[in-house]
Amino acid sequence: MAEYLPLILVCAIIGAFTVVFLIAYLALCRRTKNETGERHMADSELIRRLFRYAKPYKKEFVLVFLVMLVSIVYDVVSPLLVGRIQGLIKSSFELPQLYRMVALYAGILVVSMISTYFQAMILQEVGQKILSQMRMDVFTRIESLSHAQLNQIPVGKLVTRVSNDPNAISYMFTNILVTLVKNVMVIFGVLGAMLVLNYALTLMILCFVPFLVFFTIVFQKFSRTVHRKVNNARTDVNTYLSENLSGMKVTQIFNREDQKMQEFAEKSRVFAKAKYQRMFVFGIFRPMVYMLFVSSNLFLFYIGCKGYIQNTTFLGQTITSEIIVSFYMYISKFFNPIQTLAEQFDMLEQSFASAEKIFTILDMEPDVVDEPDAVELDEIRGEIEFRDVWFAYEPDQWVLKGVSFHVYPKQTVAFVGSTGSGKTTILSLITRNYDIQKGQILIDGIDIRHIKIASLRRHFGQMLQDVFLFSGDIRSNILLRSEGVPDEEVWEAARYVNADGFISRLDKGLDEPVRERGNNFSAGQRQLLSFARTIIHKPSVMILDEATANIDTETEILIQDSLEKMKNIGTMLIVAHRLSTIQHADNIILLSHGQIQEQGTHQELLHRKGRYYQLYTLQYQKQQLSGQ
Repeated sequence: MAEYLPLILVCAIIGAFTVVFLIAYLALCRRTKNETGERHMADSELIRRLFRYAKPYKKEFVLVFLVMLVSIVYDVVSPLLVGRIQGLIKSSFELPQLYRMVALYAGILVVSMISTYFQAMILQEVGQKILSQMRMDVFTRIESLSHAQLNQIPVGKLVTRVSNDPNAISYMFTNILVTLVKNVMVIFGVLGAMLVLNYALTLMILCFVPFLVFFTIVFQKFSRTVHRKVNNARTDVNTYLSENLSGMKVTQIFNREDQKMQEFAEKSRVFAKAKYQRMFVFGIFRPMVYMLFVSSNLFLFYIGCKGYIQNTTFLGQTITSEIIVSFYMYISKFFNPIQTLAEQFDMLEQSFASAEKIFTILDMEPDVVDEPDAVELDEIRGEIEFRDVWFAYEPDQWVLKGVSFHVYPKQTVAFVGSTGSGKTTILSLITRNYDIQKGQILIDGIDIRHIKIASLRRHFGQMLQDVFLFSGDIRSNILLRSEGVPDEEVWEAARYVNADGFISRLDKGLDEPVRERGNNFSAGQRQLLSFARTIIHKPSVMILDEATANIDTETEILIQDSLEKMKNIGTMLIVAHRLSTIQHADNIILLSHGQIQEQGTHQELLHRKGRYYQLYTLQYQKQQLSGQ
């Protein structure tokens, strides 16, 4: 009994660690909850969907597999060669034979290195293609989402899905995946060689496998949990940064820098804590695998050396010094893939966690989609009709209640009313940014739900209060979707809307750089550029949503002149608080609490002395007072 005391002690230590891990695993299973609100996909589902991206490159993966087989030969054969070399040195030492064995070992090593290089090059190319495709899929899906869906997802979260998450998945295809496959093949290859060499010692080594499997399962559970925390914390930081960098001016105006800094510090602290937890879990698993590796070597040296010195057999198998040397190397090559797996598990779990996030976005079905029988409209006259339209952003909270009106081709119609009356909502519904719950919206007598969305929006030009300019130059911001348009047409559009004046005064004209969001231009200049952008695309219907708000009087005169010219292009729909800007509209519709209260021309509404009369009189008095 005493002679087996070291072995019993090692088993006791392994058993104690196993019990601790089992208790921790059971506790974690009871506590694990869906903290993000997003569904957690099974590994099988994630793998199945990820392999769809790899399917077009199956030939490349088959080639990588064949090249991998060559590199695996080294792992399987090298311990046998080293053992053989040790046997030659111990017994009949013949130098030419030793040279041949060393040359064979070196040859196998060189071939393995070359195959590993080609394997890495192929996988890098494939990984980049998969990365690009996945990013395009996510970006395309985001573009297809409705305004309501986009409003529910923070911008920072979307940025993370398009940028960071695909990178993690690309790393899985280029590194982790091939490592896993190779390690599995190495494990089986090594086991086969060990069984042929000495099945008794092999069975002894296999006694440690159940512990290894258990530790791996426990680690996977812990790792998946901490990786979700890390990803969620990273997304929170990105979202906070995206929002607050955009609103930095407001923060400075209201002197809230300290508060924002504290909030950012708290989110950074949560992020750091999550990463520490991930490092802690990862730091436990690797020592546990190493403990099993050391324990198996102790068993090998104890049983092997005892049998070799005493010239006894183990389970009927003779043990020689060559076998001990070879088995020592085989044990290393058996446990090393597991240790490598521990190092790769960090990125593997991150890849799976990222895949969950990406597929959650890809699984979002757009709220607004083309009907199966939707038609393509090459051109439209600009006739618009609302028939008893009801709409709500939230269930039973109606923004529009039975709204009906008719807009004839090339007519100018203005919508006025207090904030929240439904003016901007009407404009959003016409371009089908949202779908109505009841009623009909007709374009040229056709229900807009029966028109392809892209075809519908192609005939609309929108000029909003908050003009968005992209980084680049003035020319690219005016052209936007168009290509091959000569500068003469760009200048003609600019002159038509009175934007040529300030553009020509710029040092580089149309090539003048536009900084982020166009912050190097005034509000009025940005608005004139949006007018030029609209004109050059020759829309049949033009939508102006508070386009004349927040601009100076001089620019307003230019815009009013532009509006008069634009009336000749097509139908014009205007939302304006300044009633002085819509006096010449063909029809003015006044909304109140989601319903049409009155409509008519400027003079007709003034003559009725209703709500419009009250609003106009109030604004006129304010103008008179401000002018005094």
